[in-house]
Amino acid sequence: MKTSRIAKAAMLAVSISLAAPLAFAQNITTVNGKPVPRARVDAMLEQILKQQQPGQPPQAKTPELEQRVKDEIVLREIMVQEAERLGLQRGKEYQTQMEFARQAILFRSLFMEFEKKNKPTDAEVRAEYDKYKASKGDKEYRARHILVEKEDEAKALIAQLKGGAKFEDLAKKNSKDPGSAENGGDLDWANPGNYVPEFSQALTKLEKGQTTDTPVKSQFGYHIIKLEDTRAAQFPAFEEVKGQLAQNMMQQKLANYRKELKKAAKTDYKFTDE
Repeated sequence: MKTSRIAKAAMLAVSISLAAPLAFAQNITTVNGKPVPRARVDAMLEQILKQQQPGQPPQAKTPELEQRVKDEIVLREIMVQEAERLGLQRGKEYQTQMEFARQAILFRSLFMEFEKKNKPTDAEVRAEYDKYKASKGDKEYRARHILVEKEDEAKALIAQLKGGAKFEDLAKKNSKDPGSAENGGDLDWANPGNYVPEFSQALTKLEKGQTTDTPVKSQFGYHIIKLEDTRAAQFPAFEEVKGQLAQNMMQQKLANYRKELKKAAKTDYKFTDE
Protein backbone atom coordinates (compact mmCIF):
# COMPACT_ATOMS: atom_id res chain seq x y z
CA MET A 1 0.00 0.00 0.00
CA LYS A 2 2.77 2.37 0.96
CA THR A 3 4.72 1.44 -2.18
CA SER A 4 1.65 2.21 -4.33
CA ARG A 5 1.32 5.74 -2.85
CA ILE A 6 5.01 6.42 -3.47
CA ALA A 7 4.68 5.24 -7.08
CA LYS A 8 1.66 7.48 -7.67
CA ALA A 9 3.47 10.49 -6.20
CA ALA A 10 6.44 9.83 -8.44
CA MET A 11 4.23 9.58 -11.51
CA LEU A 12 2.50 12.85 -10.59
CA ALA A 13 5.84 14.60 -10.21
CA VAL A 14 6.92 13.34 -13.64
CA SER A 15 3.63 14.53 -15.18
CA ILE A 16 4.04 17.99 -13.69
CA SER A 17 7.63 18.24 -14.89
CA LEU A 18 6.59 17.24 -18.42
CA ALA A 19 3.67 19.67 -18.49
CA ALA A 20 5.72 22.62 -17.23
CA PRO A 21 7.62 23.23 -20.51
CA LEU A 22 4.33 23.08 -22.42
CA ALA A 23 2.71 25.63 -20.13
CA PHE A 24 5.76 27.86 -20.34
CA ALA A 25 5.66 27.66 -24.13
CA GLN A 26 2.16 29.11 -24.02
CA ASN A 27 3.47 32.16 -22.15
CA ILE A 28 6.41 34.39 -22.96
CA THR A 29 7.06 35.35 -19.33
CA THR A 30 5.39 36.31 -16.08
CA VAL A 31 5.02 39.78 -14.58
CA ASN A 32 4.65 39.87 -10.80
CA GLY A 33 3.60 36.23 -10.96
CA LYS A 34 0.99 36.75 -13.70
CA PRO A 35 1.57 34.88 -17.00
CA VAL A 36 1.83 36.86 -20.25
CA PRO A 37 0.29 34.64 -22.96
CA ARG A 38 2.12 34.00 -26.21
CA ALA A 39 -1.25 34.48 -27.94
CA ARG A 40 -1.01 38.24 -27.32
CA VAL A 41 2.24 38.41 -29.27
CA ASP A 42 0.79 36.38 -32.12
CA ALA A 43 -2.31 38.59 -32.29
CA MET A 44 -0.31 41.82 -32.37
CA LEU A 45 2.05 40.43 -35.01
CA GLU A 46 -0.92 39.47 -37.15
CA GLN A 47 -2.34 42.98 -36.90
CA ILE A 48 0.99 44.60 -37.78
CA LEU A 49 1.51 42.36 -40.80
CA LYS A 50 -1.99 43.20 -42.07
CA GLN A 51 -1.35 46.96 -41.90
CA GLN A 52 0.50 47.33 -45.20
CA GLN A 53 1.06 50.93 -46.22
CA PRO A 54 -0.03 51.88 -49.79
CA GLY A 55 2.88 51.63 -52.19
CA GLN A 56 5.07 49.83 -49.67
CA PRO A 57 6.15 46.16 -49.83
CA PRO A 58 4.50 43.78 -47.34
CA GLN A 59 6.20 43.76 -43.95
CA ALA A 60 7.95 40.50 -43.18
CA LYS A 61 7.80 38.59 -39.90
CA THR A 62 11.38 38.85 -38.67
CA PRO A 63 13.02 37.98 -35.34
CA GLU A 64 13.62 41.70 -34.78
CA LEU A 65 9.94 42.53 -35.29
CA GLU A 66 8.86 39.69 -33.03
CA GLN A 67 11.22 40.89 -30.30
CA ARG A 68 9.87 44.45 -30.51
CA VAL A 69 6.34 43.10 -30.18
CA LYS A 70 7.31 41.01 -27.15
CA ASP A 71 8.85 44.09 -25.54
CA GLU A 72 5.64 46.03 -26.15
CA ILE A 73 3.39 43.26 -24.82
CA VAL A 74 5.37 42.85 -21.60
CA LEU A 75 5.59 46.63 -21.08
CA ARG A 76 1.83 46.89 -21.51
CA GLU A 77 1.29 44.19 -18.90
CA ILE A 78 3.50 46.10 -16.46
CA MET A 79 1.57 49.32 -17.06
CA VAL A 80 -1.82 47.62 -16.89
CA GLN A 81 -0.99 45.98 -13.58
CA GLU A 82 0.02 49.34 -12.15
CA ALA A 83 -3.18 50.97 -13.43
CA GLU A 84 -5.25 48.19 -11.88
CA ARG A 85 -3.33 48.51 -8.60
CA LEU A 86 -4.42 52.16 -8.53
CA GLY A 87 -8.02 51.13 -9.21
CA LEU A 88 -8.30 53.03 -12.51
CA GLN A 89 -10.40 50.24 -14.01
CA ARG A 90 -13.22 51.28 -11.69
CA GLY A 91 -13.18 54.89 -12.86
CA LYS A 92 -15.82 56.51 -15.07
CA GLU A 93 -13.32 57.35 -17.83
CA TYR A 94 -12.24 53.72 -18.09
CA GLN A 95 -15.82 52.48 -18.27
CA THR A 96 -16.70 55.03 -20.96
CA GLN A 97 -13.68 54.19 -23.11
CA MET A 98 -14.30 50.45 -22.70
CA GLU A 99 -17.84 50.91 -24.02
CA PHE A 100 -16.56 52.86 -27.01
CA ALA A 101 -13.95 50.16 -27.66
CA ARG A 102 -16.59 47.41 -27.40
CA GLN A 103 -18.80 49.18 -29.91
CA ALA A 104 -15.92 49.84 -32.31
CA ILE A 105 -14.82 46.20 -32.26
CA LEU A 106 -18.34 44.92 -32.86
CA PHE A 107 -18.95 47.53 -35.57
CA ARG A 108 -15.77 46.48 -37.37
CA SER A 109 -16.51 42.79 -36.93
CA LEU A 110 -20.01 43.25 -38.35
CA PHE A 111 -18.68 44.87 -41.50
CA MET A 112 -15.89 42.30 -41.86
CA GLU A 113 -18.47 39.52 -41.65
CA PHE A 114 -20.60 41.28 -44.28
CA GLU A 115 -17.59 41.65 -46.57
CA LYS A 116 -16.78 37.93 -46.34
CA LYS A 117 -20.26 37.01 -47.55
CA ASN A 118 -20.75 39.77 -50.13
CA LYS A 119 -17.50 40.15 -52.06
CA PRO A 120 -18.20 41.15 -55.69
CA THR A 121 -17.74 38.26 -58.10
CA ASP A 122 -15.55 38.55 -61.17
CA ALA A 123 -18.70 38.62 -63.28
CA GLU A 124 -20.11 41.54 -61.25
CA VAL A 125 -16.86 43.48 -61.53
CA ARG A 126 -16.70 42.86 -65.29
CA ALA A 127 -20.29 44.08 -65.65
CA GLU A 128 -19.43 47.25 -63.73
CA TYR A 129 -16.41 47.81 -66.00
CA ASP A 130 -18.53 47.42 -69.14
CA LYS A 131 -21.16 49.76 -67.69
CA TYR A 132 -18.49 52.38 -66.96
CA LYS A 133 -17.10 52.16 -70.51
CA ALA A 134 -20.56 52.50 -72.00
CA SER A 135 -21.33 55.58 -69.88
CA LYS A 136 -18.17 57.31 -71.07
CA GLY A 137 -18.89 56.83 -74.75
CA ASP A 138 -16.43 55.83 -77.44
CA LYS A 139 -14.89 59.24 -78.17
CA GLU A 140 -12.61 61.72 -76.37
CA TYR A 141 -12.28 65.40 -77.19
CA ARG A 142 -9.37 67.80 -76.99
CA ALA A 143 -10.69 71.31 -76.52
CA ARG A 144 -9.65 74.82 -75.63
CA HIS A 145 -11.84 77.40 -73.97
CA ILE A 146 -11.88 81.00 -72.81
CA LEU A 147 -13.88 81.69 -69.66
CA VAL A 148 -15.13 85.20 -68.85
CA GLU A 149 -17.67 86.61 -66.40
CA LYS A 150 -19.93 88.58 -68.74
CA GLU A 151 -21.68 87.71 -71.97
CA ASP A 152 -20.62 90.99 -73.63
CA GLU A 153 -16.95 90.12 -72.96
CA ALA A 154 -17.43 86.74 -74.62
CA LYS A 155 -19.13 88.26 -77.67
CA ALA A 156 -16.32 90.79 -78.05
CA LEU A 157 -13.72 88.00 -77.97
CA ILE A 158 -15.66 85.96 -80.54
CA ALA A 159 -15.61 89.00 -82.81
CA GLN A 160 -11.82 89.21 -82.39
CA LEU A 161 -11.47 85.53 -83.29
CA LYS A 162 -13.51 86.04 -86.42
CA GLY A 163 -11.22 88.96 -87.24
CA GLY A 164 -8.18 86.68 -87.18
CA ALA A 165 -6.98 86.79 -83.55
CA LYS A 166 -5.34 83.62 -82.22
CA PHE A 167 -7.42 81.65 -79.77
CA GLU A 168 -4.40 80.80 -77.61
CA ASP A 169 -3.38 84.44 -77.25
CA LEU A 170 -6.85 85.57 -76.24
CA ALA A 171 -7.15 82.71 -73.74
CA LYS A 172 -3.86 83.60 -72.04
CA LYS A 173 -4.85 87.25 -71.79
CA ASN A 174 -8.54 87.02 -70.91
CA SER A 175 -9.57 83.62 -69.55
CA LYS A 176 -10.56 83.43 -65.88
CA ASP A 177 -9.84 79.69 -65.72
CA PRO A 178 -6.48 79.43 -63.89
CA GLY A 179 -6.08 75.78 -64.81
CA SER A 180 -5.99 76.32 -68.57
CA ALA A 181 -5.37 80.02 -69.28
CA GLU A 182 -1.57 79.76 -69.17
CA ASN A 183 -1.75 76.93 -71.72
CA GLY A 184 -3.82 78.92 -74.17
CA GLY A 185 -7.07 77.48 -72.86
CA ASP A 186 -5.99 73.87 -73.48
CA LEU A 187 -8.11 71.34 -71.56
CA ASP A 188 -6.22 68.27 -72.82
CA TRP A 189 -8.01 65.05 -73.78
CA ALA A 190 -11.20 64.36 -71.85
CA ASN A 191 -14.54 62.64 -72.06
CA PRO A 192 -17.45 65.08 -72.59
CA GLY A 193 -19.06 63.70 -69.44
CA ASN A 194 -16.28 65.31 -67.41
CA TYR A 195 -17.65 68.78 -68.17
CA VAL A 196 -20.82 70.52 -67.04
CA PRO A 197 -23.79 69.67 -69.34
CA GLU A 198 -23.91 73.06 -71.11
CA PHE A 199 -20.22 72.85 -72.00
CA SER A 200 -20.44 69.20 -73.05
CA GLN A 201 -23.46 69.73 -75.31
CA ALA A 202 -21.82 72.65 -77.11
CA LEU A 203 -18.50 70.81 -77.47
CA THR A 204 -19.93 67.66 -79.05
CA LYS A 205 -21.71 69.71 -81.74
CA LEU A 206 -18.46 71.23 -83.02
CA GLU A 207 -16.41 69.99 -85.95
CA LYS A 208 -12.63 69.68 -85.70
CA GLY A 209 -11.07 73.18 -85.65
CA GLN A 210 -14.43 74.89 -85.15
CA THR A 211 -15.22 77.49 -82.44
CA THR A 212 -18.60 78.26 -80.87
CA ASP A 213 -20.30 81.23 -82.57
CA THR A 214 -22.13 82.30 -79.43
CA PRO A 215 -21.11 82.34 -75.76
CA VAL A 216 -21.91 79.17 -73.79
CA LYS A 217 -23.31 79.97 -70.35
CA SER A 218 -22.61 77.70 -67.35
CA GLN A 219 -22.43 78.06 -63.59
CA PHE A 220 -18.85 79.31 -64.00
CA GLY A 221 -19.55 82.11 -66.45
CA TYR A 222 -19.44 82.35 -70.25
CA HIS A 223 -17.31 80.03 -72.38
CA ILE A 224 -15.91 80.26 -75.86
CA ILE A 225 -15.05 76.72 -76.94
CA LYS A 226 -12.76 75.46 -79.68
CA LEU A 227 -12.56 71.78 -80.65
CA GLU A 228 -8.97 70.83 -81.48
CA ASP A 229 -9.45 67.13 -82.25
CA THR A 230 -11.21 63.88 -81.38
CA ARG A 231 -10.02 60.31 -80.92
CA ALA A 232 -11.27 56.91 -79.84
CA ALA A 233 -11.75 56.76 -76.10
CA GLN A 234 -8.79 55.41 -74.14
CA PHE A 235 -9.66 52.97 -71.34
CA PRO A 236 -7.37 51.06 -69.00
CA ALA A 237 -7.47 47.28 -69.40
CA PHE A 238 -9.90 45.42 -67.16
CA GLU A 239 -7.13 43.70 -65.21
CA GLU A 240 -5.53 47.09 -64.42
CA VAL A 241 -8.62 48.43 -62.69
CA LYS A 242 -10.26 45.22 -61.50
CA GLY A 243 -9.03 45.60 -57.93
CA GLN A 244 -10.08 49.24 -57.60
CA LEU A 245 -13.49 48.54 -59.10
CA ALA A 246 -14.06 45.64 -56.70
CA GLN A 247 -13.09 47.86 -53.77
CA ASN A 248 -15.46 50.62 -54.89
CA MET A 249 -18.29 48.12 -55.33
CA MET A 250 -17.66 46.69 -51.86
CA GLN A 251 -17.77 50.17 -50.33
CA GLN A 252 -21.08 50.81 -52.06
CA LYS A 253 -22.48 47.52 -50.77
CA LEU A 254 -21.40 48.45 -47.24
CA ALA A 255 -23.03 51.86 -47.58
CA ASN A 256 -26.27 50.23 -48.72
CA TYR A 257 -26.06 47.75 -45.83
CA ARG A 258 -25.80 50.64 -43.37
CA LYS A 259 -28.86 52.27 -44.92
CA GLU A 260 -30.83 49.03 -44.69
CA LEU A 261 -29.97 48.61 -41.01
CA LYS A 262 -30.95 52.20 -40.25
CA LYS A 263 -34.24 51.79 -42.10
CA ALA A 264 -35.07 48.53 -40.32
CA ALA A 265 -34.26 49.80 -36.83
CA LYS A 266 -37.21 50.81 -34.64
CA THR A 267 -36.32 54.29 -33.39
CA ASP A 268 -37.85 57.75 -33.48
CA TYR A 269 -34.40 59.35 -33.86
CA LYS A 270 -33.97 61.56 -36.96
CA PHE A 271 -30.57 61.43 -38.62
CA THR A 272 -29.23 64.66 -40.12
CA ASP A 273 -28.60 63.01 -43.51
CA GLU A 274 -32.23 62.00 -43.96
